[in-house]
Amino acid sequence: MRAGEVTRGSATALITGGNSGIGRCYASRLAALGYNLILAGRNEDLNQEVARELETEHGIKVRTITIDLACANSGRELFEQVTADGTQIRVLINNAGTFCYNDVLKCDLERLERILYLHAMTTMTLCRLFGEQMAARREGYILNMASYSLWMPWPGLATYSASKNFVRAFSMAFAKEIGECGVKVTAVSPAGVATDLYGLSHDWQRFGMRIGVLLSADSCARRALKALWRGRRSTVPGWWNRLGIPFSLYLPMWVLKIARKYTLHLQK
Repeated sequence: MRAGEVTRGSATALITGGNSGIGRCYASRLAALGYNLILAGRNEDLNQEVARELETEHGIKVRTITIDLACANSGRELFEQVTADGTQIRVLINNAGTFCYNDVLKCDLERLERILYLHAMTTMTLCRLFGEQMAARREGYILNMASYSLWMPWPGLATYSASKNFVRAFSMAFAKEIGECGVKVTAVSPAGVATDLYGLSHDWQRFGMRIGVLLSADSCARRALKALWRGRRSTVPGWWNRLGIPFSLYLPMWVLKIARKYTLHLQK
């Protein structure tokens, strides 16, 4: 059997933000491996559309939960909805995310709070609640989406990069704790990925992939799942991106000042 593969319909995976982008690719790949799916996200129509496609293509069952995960207590609410009928989760993918490129003082406070709720609180809560069940069974997988920007706390990315830094730091420590119970936890920190998250047009996304600056969403999902099955605590898809981490960490301030001068108009 392929890594991560199960007898069709014998296990369930929960994916937040699984109706588009990288999350949609996670859903497709896990369905191909035999998992029944639970997709959690805000867009009910899109949830249902993706569910029908996956059920038809892969012959598995897909349940959808319409929920806003960028709110206080949304992690607890999702856990309760998922487990109310006794469903057990073998694979948890905390993929739902939101992006903000704006100075802190120019950004609405509610938007900043939603970033932290979604990336930090909801992720931590789901890891805690589902992780407890996985630990009791001594088996399970948790994949948390961090970001390459955690090494790039640049102007305009203060809250976003800080929240993703939390995801990686929490995941790596949690992986060591819960690993003693047979559960694997991986933090994924992708650089540029061709999705709609950053507001790039589809033409620019295709151009970015063509010149190698952007990964396709499916390539990112494939590499992330490979790291998860292998039990790696942290991964950065693409060797060229890993080489760029020291450059991002020690970028001279004068370069940042020049970059800021030419990117202020992009903030929104």
